[in-house]
Amino acid sequence: MILPEIHKGVKALIFDLDGTLADSLPTHIQCWQKVCASFNYQFDEQILYDLTGMPTHKFAEYIKNDSHCDISIDEIVKLKQSYFYSVAASIKPMQPITKFVKIHSGKILMSIGTGGGRRSAEMILEAIGMRQYFEVIVTADDVVNHKPEPDTFLKCAELMGVEPGFCQVFEDGMKGIEAARKAGMKVTDVRPFYSNRNMQDGVSA
Repeated sequence: MILPEIHKGVKALIFDLDGTLADSLPTHIQCWQKVCASFNYQFDEQILYDLTGMPTHKFAEYIKNDSHCDISIDEIVKLKQSYFYSVAASIKPMQPITKFVKIHSGKILMSIGTGGGRRSAEMILEAIGMRQYFEVIVTADDVVNHKPEPDTFLKCAELMGVEPGFCQVFEDGMKGIEAARKAGMKVTDVRPFYSNRNMQDGVSA
């Protein structure tokens, strides 16, 4: 198994969650399909790839505008979250990034920077057995501007007490990679470390 490397001079690591540590794409697809079926809208999986890294309400806003349904954005979000919370425990960890975290645990500062909400992030981390490795978790609930803006990762750096230039971000989504670069951080695209099945952009919806 080939693992990523920590860049020279890096003092802290920041990990995206969905698609980087957690194999959650199938679960998100399943939940959005169920939501959209409730008002006879054909869900397009490409939405997940186009908006990866964005919070759930951004996906709901897109679906609302494209479907012209009578359901409000807030109601769409609640439906999606309800479905997701009911099945989140079945989500599996992504190798080799979770192994990489375990190897470096206690040796370097680490945090989570996700576009998902706080409850969703906590549930996923528990499901994949990784909650104990992260004291700092920054979610969509903690910042105003989400990926591709750098706020999520800058907040992680602030809470860890490390300057952005000494942080390395691990991401699978282009919006997240862009956010890390805007933050002035080193970035590792984790997709080459996965099998072909897992090399598509992850989601944070």
